Amino acid sequence: KFESLRKVSFMTSHMKSLRYLDMSSNLLRHDGAAVQCQWAESLTELDLSSNQLADAVFECLPVNVRKLSLQNNQISNVPSGVAELKSLEELNLASNRLADLPGCSGFTSLQLLNVEMNSILTPSADFFQSCPRVRELQAGHNPFKCSCELQAFIRLERRSGGKLSGWPAAYACEYPEGLRGTELKDFHLSLLACNTTLLLATALLLTLVLVAVVAFLCIYLDVPWYVRMTWQWTQTKRRAWHSPPGDQGPVLQFHAFISYSERDSLWVKNELIPNLEKGDGCVQLCQHERNFVPGKSIVENIINCIEKSYKSIFVLSPNFVQSEWCHYELYFAHHKLFSESSNSLILVLLEPIPPYLIPARYHKLKALMAKRTYLEWPKERSKRALFWANLRAAISINLP
Repeated sequence: KFESLRKVSFMTSHMKSLRYLDMSSNLLRHDGAAVQCQWAESLTELDLSSNQLADAVFECLPVNVRKLSLQNNQISNVPSGVAELKSLEELNLASNRLADLPGCSGFTSLQLLNVEMNSILTPSADFFQSCPRVRELQAGHNPFKCSCELQAFIRLERRSGGKLSGWPAAYACEYPEGLRGTELKDFHLSLLACNTTLLLATALLLTLVLVAVVAFLCIYLDVPWYVRMTWQWTQTKRRAWHSPPGDQGPVLQFHAFISYSERDSLWVKNELIPNLEKGDGCVQLCQHERNFVPGKSIVENIINCIEKSYKSIFVLSPNFVQSEWCHYELYFAHHKLFSESSNSLILVLLEPIPPYLIPARYHKLKALMAKRTYLEWPKERSKRALFWANLRAAISINLP
């Protein structure tokens, strides 16, 4: 049950004749402490397999070791320039978490490397160039991804002259699904499929065409996703244009329409509505649960409520951007903002929204958050009175 690799190194520092040390199947860790490790200078073979060692282990290794086993640990990378093991000849890194073949910048004498049963999808094709003294590489039983990039590694085996141990039985495709189990020696792609120049030219042409089409749709059609919503909006406007001359259109009935995600409904019902609707000069809020007219479509109810409200309050949170209906409400309110040249939008940031959570089609929300100021719900109770005062001031108006 040894736990500290540094302490183990100190235990051996005065063992003048120690050559071989087996510390496998313990609980060894190394956290990269500032204190240097001190191993016995005579130590040439070290077995640290089946422990809990990570990348930092390469900061605590005997400088004269020739044979090193780090099998079955938690190593994901061999840091370059950390370890200077100029005498190391055999390195066993099987059953770890490596995503690629390690380089030999710190292991100039390395002759045998074992990286079997790691997480290597596409091994580096220049391995033997960076490690000229390696005479045997054991890299089988990895989840190889058969693609154009792997073709270079397959050609490497042909040039290496049998340096890949276990070839070809231990080298098989794991990805994609259709090629699972296919040995690498039987995997071939046409030159056309892997012609980088042709692929880049085709991709560039398709990208230009796609950008042109998307730009056209964004400018003239507001992208296909909005077509249905635009149709609903124009239908409402058409009815207003054809209304009798004496009809002044929708009359303001509410101070504000509230748009929020159902997951934030507790805050709206327990905080927002009670604080705005109570006391003198109370605010009349339009809420879908109370004011949507039964029998009408949801979209028509949204448009009518926004038309009859002086302002539109949007309670922003990560839940908001995941709600399709909230996006429709924002879309119609945004159209009202531009059609009437009004300042009708109020953004209340209930919780911070990381930019990567906002879907790409929510470009209007991104633009609004970048250009418009918003009220941020304070976590400290002492600041909430000012928050409510600012929100009330933003929607103060005398309704008819």
